[in-house]
Amino acid sequence: MVPVEFDIIVFKENDTYVSYCPELDVSSCGDSIERAKQMLKTAVRLFLEEAEKMGTLLDILEEANYVKDSSGKWIPPKLVATEMASI
Repeated sequence: MVPVEFDIIVFKENDTYVSYCPELDVSSCGDSIERAKQMLKTAVRLFLEEAEKMGTLLDILEEANYVKDSSGKWIPPKLVATEMASI
């Protein structure tokens, strides 16, 4: 599998920690922050492996605005800010 970087955002829903990868729109959960992050890494790996098997991985990465660096690693668009807002 090609090396791919991604962001992890974790938030809490009741007693569950939800982890989310915004670049690939993949999420998972766990009973702790570390478990939620671990489960997301597994979910992203499985997602990418399946996309590679289906021959759609490059299309997915390009559509998500990833760029390949000189070493062959896919770099995501950078998450530059998050904030709590209300209207």
